[in-house]
Amino acid sequence: MSEATLAQIVNHNQWRRTNTGEIRQRLTDFLSANGIETLSSFDAVQDGTSRTADTTDFKTEANMLLKKQVLLQETKKAFGLFRDPFADDAMQGAEDVFTTPDIRYVREALYQTAKHGGFMAVIGESGAGKSTLRRDLIDRVNRKNAPVIVIEPYIIAMEDNDVKGKTLKAASIAEAIISTTAPLENIKRSQKAPYRQLHRVLKDSSNAGYNHVLVIEEAHSLPIPTLKHLKRFFELENGFKKLLSIVLIGQLELATKLSERNMDVREVVQRCEIVGLPALNNNLEEFLTFKL
Repeated sequence: MSEATLAQIVNHNQWRRTNTGEIRQRLTDFLSANGIETLSSFDAVQDGTSRTADTTDFKTEANMLLKKQVLLQETKKAFGLFRDPFADDAMQGAEDVFTTPDIRYVREALYQTAKHGGFMAVIGESGAGKSTLRRDLIDRVNRKNAPVIVIEPYIIAMEDNDVKGKTLKAASIAEAIISTTAPLENIKRSQKAPYRQLHRVLKDSSNAGYNHVLVIEEAHSLPIPTLKHLKRFFELENGFKKLLSIVLIGQLELATKLSERNMDVREVVQRCEIVGLPALNNNLEEFLTFKL
């Protein structure tokens, strides 16, 4: 059979309408000959209704939407758990953050970037702990009373184009920096005035002994023009001192946008340190022990 036909079977559980049984048998024989257990090779996750050609795409999409996973009441009773250790509200402080050598490195890199300057992107799969590390950074800055102002633009409904949602533009980032660093100032509304105001506000704050870090979560949804503008924010200076550190936090799509092959953002890539946050595959047992 063609590669396209095989891809439809593997990725979408879509079979030819003719000779389906023969094809299944040939595939089963092939897998068995290569030492692969085939008892459940062709099982598909279904919602209990019949599968037809008209509903295949709908069911494939539905199967990708996993519902929220929770511990059953019987499970919590059996293990003497009165709250779900995996729930978001189980994170009450830095002592609740699970760490591995990789996580400790990223955690420290974030703090050093916030405290001393830099431009970094933390990239990882959903659930790898990126948001936890962002919260940990803010908590650490507050606990240590570090002279660091953390700036977080609002990212609700942010998308990388205005068709799917609302793009985060340089003007919105400038407003976030001004309102966080100098909350009593009225933001000027002419075309270039807010950026001159931004530079002055950062200089005044820097002269008062503060460092500034711009943290953008869901950065994989940043449009390319905004990524290019971040380079100009990063280059703001007061003498030899950079006025603004930048931390981008996003999923794997961010790595594609920051690829060295993407000529549109080559100047950003040259200045940005990309740090990968791997999944917990090799530390799953330690993670469960820590949580429980």
